[in-house]
Amino acid sequence: MMIDHIAIQVSDLKKSLHFYDHALAPLGYKSITEAPLKNERGILIFGWEDSLKTDVWISEGLGTRPLLHVAFRVENREQVDEFYRLALSAGGKDNGRPGIRPKYHANYYGAFVLDPDGHNIEAVCHSPGR
Repeated sequence: MMIDHIAIQVSDLKKSLHFYDHALAPLGYKSITEAPLKNERGILIFGWEDSLKTDVWISEGLGTRPLLHVAFRVENREQVDEFYRLALSAGGKDNGRPGIRPKYHANYYGAFVLDPDGHNIEAVCHSPGR
């Protein structure tokens, strides 16, 4: 079984669009909306998709509560490092620099960034070495 999509309501669409455009790029996600779409309630939404067709969507609103922790599995540690760098440059806040997290397991290499609404967004690689 695999996750098909994730939808997050955000309080500032412009800030979040900038953040997710940059943070998701090193994880292999590409924009799938050239212009904003509208959902069935007329709310603007933007989306990104990876090679497995797993979608991430954001929509304007009050922001999803409670806050979420979403972890994206990547193939190598360089992607974790690049995610962290680009997410911070796009307005994210540090919530855990890239590194080994031995309390999870010996090869757990992850980085954590808070998006503009405070959601904990993570990139993680489970493979050993660089």
